[in-house]
Amino acid sequence: MSRIYFEDFVVGEVREMGPRTVTREEIVAFASEFDPQPMHLDENAAKKTMLGGLSASGWHVCAIMMRLLCDGLILNTSSQGSPGIDETKWKLPVRPGDALRVRHTVLDKRESKSRPGVGLVRQECNVLNQRGESVMEMRFTAMFGKRNA
Repeated sequence: MSRIYFEDFVVGEVREMGPRTVTREEIVAFASEFDPQPMHLDENAAKKTMLGGLSASGWHVCAIMMRLLCDGLILNTSSQGSPGIDETKWKLPVRPGDALRVRHTVLDKRESKSRPGVGLVRQECNVLNQRGESVMEMRFTAMFGKRNA
């Protein structure tokens, strides 16, 4: 597979990555270290929350999205990082056994005014479960090197 540069991104292009199944053990392990709220650690406590059962931390879902995005796209590009995230929405709980996939869409692109060898690609990642339901949406811009820079 050839390396993907700024010039290769097409506005409107959609790619799908995954799936990756989320386990109860990894939900609890991630939460234990990074987000120790009851709805991410204990089934009985989680039943009493608005989520109604054990669910992955939103930050865990972000990490899964990033892994799928790296494996399915970023590691084969001229990626130079990101200046930040515009928006993240956690829409539905992610439960043990959910199989997540990422639908990546190129929203817009432009050349950098301050860095001639770099282009900026505005993107959306929609994380879907096995039923095709959107569990998370993220919009962000990433920087990619140009082919002959």
